Amino acid sequence: MTVQAPERTAAAPRSGGPAVLTLRGAGLSYGARKLWDGLDLDVAPGEFVAVLGPNGAGKTSLLRTVLGQQGLTSGSMSFLGQPVRRGHRRIGYIPQQRLMEAGTPLRARDMVAQGVTGHRWGVLPASRADRARIDRILDEVGATAFADAPVAELSGGEQQRTRVGQAIAADPALLLCDEPLISLDLRHQRGVTELIDRQRRQQGAAVLFVTHDVNPILDVVDRVLYIAGGRFRIGAPDEVLRTDVLSDLYGTPVDVVRTMGRIVIVGANEAAHDHHCDPDPHAPTTDEGRI
Repeated sequence: MTVQAPERTAAAPRSGGPAVLTLRGAGLSYGARKLWDGLDLDVAPGEFVAVLGPNGAGKTSLLRTVLGQQGLTSGSMSFLGQPVRRGHRRIGYIPQQRLMEAGTPLRARDMVAQGVTGHRWGVLPASRADRARIDRILDEVGATAFADAPVAELSGGEQQRTRVGQAIAADPALLLCDEPLISLDLRHQRGVTELIDRQRRQQGAAVLFVTHDVNPILDVVDRVLYIAGGRFRIGAPDEVLRTDVLSDLYGTPVDVVRTMGRIVIVGANEAAHDHHCDPDPHAPTTDEGRI
């Protein structure tokens, strides 16, 4: 594989339909520190794109720009053919798993209801159609059994199922997932991944999935966007997660080892340190040596 300059690596949708999300020459910097620049990316309906890289590379910041919470430093971004704006109903967001404080009265049903009716002004009772939709979503994500339990009393996996239900309630065209598998055991990682994968296959929602570990989602990923040291690579997992490609990206030797169906990247932490990747203020703190 010939390694090309990442700044202008184009990535087209896998289908002939219009892209859900389009970036052209997109760049983002914090002061003098460039996170990434010259990013061209088209995400197609139903496509699953994993966003990988060390802490501080700008993965979570990319999601924030799509959510309209911060602007690009350069280039452009559009969603469904229109400029990105904050609070778009067709963008669903699944955050990291965070346990709620004991005593929080919010129920799982209430969280999903926010996704169904939260865009309306005022406090209005849910209609019969709304209640039926809420029940249907709870069933889809396997949350019916604990629908009326306080969210704070649920396990991490149950809370994440509820958050997936909240995110898909408005039939999003794009699902943004920010480390949604952190702190979950393997069984719950698999369950949450299956929910997200089913949504994109059945409803055609595109998925932009930030993660420090690609292994739990490796079977469902179409393409990888790997960001490191202000540069990036885009392609199928087998094209990007390679020793030669990541060594070029980091500018130092990095080994990609495949063992027992898993991918392990050796040396990524040291490479990130060599590139002085200061923590992104919006990025989670995780170990990036394992991909």
